[in-house]
Amino acid sequence: MEVSLTVNGQGVTREVDPRTTLVDLLRDHLSLTGTHVGCDTGQCGACTVHLDGRAVKACSVLAGQAEGAEVTTIEGLAPDGELHPMQAAFRECHGLQCGFCTPGMVMAAVDLVRRNPDPDEATIREQLEGNYCRCTGYHNIVRAVREAAGRM
Repeated sequence: MEVSLTVNGQGVTREVDPRTTLVDLLRDHLSLTGTHVGCDTGQCGACTVHLDGRAVKACSVLAGQAEGAEVTTIEGLAPDGELHPMQAAFRECHGLQCGFCTPGMVMAAVDLVRRNPDPDEATIREQLEGNYCRCTGYHNIVRAVREAAGRM
C-alpha cells in the first residue's frame, strides 16, 4: 500500500506492507532512527512521536493509520539545529543516563507541557507513567520537565 504523510515538515510517500508500523516506517523507510524500538508492544514509550500534535507510541500505530497526518519525531523537534527547550533541559538537568528512553521521554514531555503549561511534580510523574527509564530514578527527568515548562 502507498502511504503519504508529512514527517518533520517534509511530505513523504512510501510503498509499505499494510502491516508496517509507524515506527518501522520512520526507522526503516525514512532512516529516522532517533525514534527507538524498545518493547514493540506499546508498553515502554521509547517510540513516542507526535501524530497530528499528540504524543503516540509509534509501535502501536500502523503506517496506514497515519495517512495524511503530520508526524514529528525527535529529529524534527529542533529543525534549525538549536535544541528544543525540553531537550536542553534534559541535558542541563541530567535527565538521562544511557539515553535509550530519552527521545520518547522528551516527546511525551513536550506533549505534556503543551497540554499543561505548568505541571506539578505529581502530574509529571503521572503523565510520563507510560515512558519507562531503566537507568534513572526519574527525579532529574521531573526536574527537566519543570525547567523546560518554564521556558516553553
